[in-house]
Amino acid sequence: MKLYIGNKNYSSWSMRPWVLLTETGIPFEEGYLRFDSFDADSAFKAEILKHNPTGRVPVLVDGDFPVWDTLAIAEYLAERFPEKNLWPADPQVRARARSVCAEMHSGFSALRTHWGMNIEANLAEAGARVLAEQPSVRADLDRITSMWSELLAKSGGPMLFGHFTIADAFYAPVVTRLVTYGAPVPAAVKGYIDRVLALRSVSAWCRDAREEHDFLPFEEQYRTSRT
Repeated sequence: MKLYIGNKNYSSWSMRPWVLLTETGIPFEEGYLRFDSFDADSAFKAEILKHNPTGRVPVLVDGDFPVWDTLAIAEYLAERFPEKNLWPADPQVRARARSVCAEMHSGFSALRTHWGMNIEANLAEAGARVLAEQPSVRADLDRITSMWSELLAKSGGPMLFGHFTIADAFYAPVVTRLVTYGAPVPAAVKGYIDRVLALRSVSAWCRDAREEHDFLPFEEQYRTSRT
């Protein structure tokens, strides 16, 4: 299988299946497609359209069969590798895990808009300003921290549903955002953030992101350079 992804510093959608595959030891090849722009005539669009008719990353290609959209990729992997226990075993707990993944997939638009993923940056000042000026971002943050706190308390940790699941992969980019923007979080959530960052998959992704040294102005809201 080959997973096509974009820049690791910026591409939160790419991070989810990459972390899922890497953390669970499912073998795959990485297909790295640098963002140059998202215009129809960009090199990125020309290449990704060879693999995904939507012209976006990520896309998982298994043989000659492409699967796009992060939820579809996650479900495909769960069915393809049932021994990896990518979802919780209990039907109700599994339904809850699917629910919070779907919530991430379609929600938290304010947080995603104002706090774009930018792993190598330290934007705590901008983060505090956004929280003060954007009630919708504060509401998204409150929902995420209350959700995580509830799930961790119920499962006993260390991950949201006890062991590492698709849900942790889906929220890994949020973890990096909360660090980048210096989000204030409860102690239990801070512990979860630290544990996610320590996962070998997340640690490897973040290391690669910091080593890209590829400053893309169209991905930057708060900086005009890397310094």
